[in-house]
Amino acid sequence: MATILDTIIAHKKEEVAANKKLVTLNTLLQQERKRPFYSLKKSLTNRHSSGIIAEFKRKSPSKDWINQQANPERIVPAYQKAGASGVSILTDSRFFGGSLGDLRAAAPMVEMPILRKEFVVDEYQIIETAKAGADLILLIAACLEPEMVLHLAKVAHENGLEVLLEIHNQKELRHITEEVDLVGVNNRDLHTFKISLETSVELSPFIPDRCVKISESGIGSALDINYLKHFGYRGFLIGESFMKTSDPGVACKKFITDLKC
Repeated sequence: MATILDTIIAHKKEEVAANKKLVTLNTLLQQERKRPFYSLKKSLTNRHSSGIIAEFKRKSPSKDWINQQANPERIVPAYQKAGASGVSILTDSRFFGGSLGDLRAAAPMVEMPILRKEFVVDEYQIIETAKAGADLILLIAACLEPEMVLHLAKVAHENGLEVLLEIHNQKELRHITEEVDLVGVNNRDLHTFKISLETSVELSPFIPDRCVKISESGIGSALDINYLKHFGYRGFLIGESFMKTSDPGVACKKFITDLKC
């Protein structure tokens, strides 16, 4: 039975093929990047780091619209001001209501690492990501063979990007290669959409120490953060609980303040 991820990937391949016709790879390579690179790995391992990776997204397949009118030029700088260690920007249009334009608009306004959260299926998207001003790319083990992860990770490094590999279960641990910088454990089951922080706990011992560990989905309190830190997690991706409020930047600041208490 096809999952929502299968549907997204099938559409993404068509989308990338169309984009290649609109902007050729040669044209893309000639574009200039307009900001320096920032390392999420360094940011998360800094002893003063909040560990929070605040996410900018307007909708999701499971919840539909979360914040339809959200403005990246207002929210992303507010995340930095709040003390986030990095920001994740959803650029998928059909399923998440985002665009590469959101990333391009926000990138010059912050001096912190930006993750382009996208469903990467082709090296074209990696070149696109580097040129748009992001600092790292997401590779999702559930939709890529290990050999493809290795290839795309190498291309990312060649273009100055760090690599975050997202996994969901023990089977996907085999996708971790020397080229992976950070490993994100998504606590959401792709088939049932149920969320459990125990997924992060279960997979933690199998993630190489050289990779910074990030826990994704279902993190709602300072207690959750402190619990996950016991299992070696340094990064915590939080989006929906910030984005569903009237002021995500304020919500992020309050969360980080609570962490320090």
